Amino acid sequence: MAAAAGESSTTNVSDELFQNFYTEVKQIEKRDSVLTNKQQIDRLLRPGSSYFNLNPFEVLQIDPEATDDQLKKRFRALSILVHPDKNQDEQDRSQKAFEAVDKAYKLLLEPDQRKRALDVIHAGQEYVEHHVKEKKKQLKKDGKSLDMEEDNPEVFKQAVYKQTMKLFAELEIKRKEREAKDMHERKRAREEEIEVADKAKRDREWQKNFEETRDGRVDSWRTFQAKGKKSKEKKPRSFLKPPKVKMEQRE
Repeated sequence: MAAAAGESSTTNVSDELFQNFYTEVKQIEKRDSVLTNKQQIDRLLRPGSSYFNLNPFEVLQIDPEATDDQLKKRFRALSILVHPDKNQDEQDRSQKAFEAVDKAYKLLLEPDQRKRALDVIHAGQEYVEHHVKEKKKQLKKDGKSLDMEEDNPEVFKQAVYKQTMKLFAELEIKRKEREAKDMHERKRAREEEIEVADKAKRDREWQKNFEETRDGRVDSWRTFQAKGKKSKEKKPRSFLKPPKVKMEQRE
């Protein structure tokens, strides 16, 4: 019983820690929605922002189920807040932050892009729900308590958030791989085109040179033949002379 009490005590402390942690996370999220100019710029350019900002809803800090009117109002408020004209002391950083906000807004204006972003978020939620369901099955099979951290709405929300960011990152990595592959293929195709064009140019130049020098080659051959013919005509014909026979003198 002591062991059980100890285990229960540890569980309660753990639950309390998690509860406090996610309460703090919730407070931070609420505070972030009213960040100052500089704080918003820092948020949009924080380390890892290239992946954090893949989620357009996260960039604009707006609910995925927000209406078009709510989206427009949120973009207007946030874009004014981080606009370079409002942040003269750090225009370079504010320009980058503004571009991130503008990109997210324009993406969500495209029905296909917005649906794709929503699909990723829903996929993240479904993954966490499936994980919780499977884990509860295993706990039941093992005869253990079915209570899980994810039963806490804030913990569940944070788990979905992490999984969603992971999915966005994986999709971006795959996109970059496809882009690099396409670029390589285009480069190779271009190199082949250049090689074919160079060969065709060399062939044309050779043919042109061949045509231009053909008359000269023909004249040279005719001159050579004429010289050979004259040489044969001037050379006298020679005949073999029989050897002289020396007569023997008789005594």
